[in-house]
Amino acid sequence: MFYEMRTYTIKVGKTPEYLKHFEEVGLPIISKYAKLIGWWYTDIGELNQLIHIWEYESLDDRKKKREALYQDEDWLNHFVPTAFPMLEKQESKMMYAANFSPIK
Repeated sequence: MFYEMRTYTIKVGKTPEYLKHFEEVGLPIISKYAKLIGWWYTDIGELNQLIHIWEYESLDDRKKKREALYQDEDWLNHFVPTAFPMLEKQESKMMYAANFSPIK
């Protein structure tokens, strides 16, 4: 399995609004294309960050599913216009499980 860790920095004061919008609108849409492993937000350290991990079968699987998501009319018309203006920056890392990792 391949795991993508995405870290989003949200504009100050917008984290609760972003979380609500993602839970109600974004998650049902993106869940058609990727499996959510975990979702967190920061309270200590660098603030206003959301960290989430998604599982894919392969890099090709990720590419196909992300391309499909980026063409999904619900994603483009109902999630993106509200969510993207709340973002300051985003980072994506592909992670590979070590042999001894409980999640593989």
